[in-house]
Amino acid sequence: MDAAALTLSVKLAGFTTAILLALGLPLAWWLATSRWRAKFLVEAVVSLPLVLPPTVLGFYLLVGLGTRSPAGRLFEAVAGHPFPFSFSGLLVASVLYSLPFAVQPFAAALAAVDRQLIEASHTLGVSPAATFLKVALPLAWPGVLAGAVLTFAHTLGEFGVVLMVGGNIPGRTRTLSVAIFDHVEALEYPAAHATAGLLLAVSFAVLALVYALQRRSLFRWNER
Repeated sequence: MDAAALTLSVKLAGFTTAILLALGLPLAWWLATSRWRAKFLVEAVVSLPLVLPPTVLGFYLLVGLGTRSPAGRLFEAVAGHPFPFSFSGLLVASVLYSLPFAVQPFAAALAAVDRQLIEASHTLGVSPAATFLKVALPLAWPGVLAGAVLTFAHTLGEFGVVLMVGGNIPGRTRTLSVAIFDHVEALEYPAAHATAGLLLAVSFAVLALVYALQRRSLFRWNER
């Protein structure tokens, strides 16, 4: 197994999950509580990576953040390197591609929190931010954890958008999924089996954990 690819994939998945926890939770809270009529447009944008081919997302990221675009030159000035073929580029692409896998479970869990508890908190003069942190988030933690786990696993197995944006540079942008592709192309089936088996085991464990959390949350809800 390619240890460098494994390390890079875990690092990418960890950073992506952390960023989406920081950015996705406030967005999910807004989606769960907002009464704006055009909210469906934001929901559609968030869900777009679910139906959009990863090559399309990768292509537009390369166009929008490539060295010829103003945004790309700004990215290079800030990051110190061009967007394509870099870990930072992989991270931006992974955050966008994994967005619905984090935000949708977060929003569903937060929407299931008893509204009377939220209103009682507001009545007592607690600020919206404190209500979110001290009331909604602790009650919605199974869904938040499920979204974080799904995000990590989804990022770990990304292929199309990673290959489009980062290419295949060993130790720099070569992830586990790209390593499998290389092994198969080179007819190195034992190495491909080892890497694919690891991703299969991780995927099964993630799904088992997510369903267990959902079952526990449903059981607690029925007890009320």
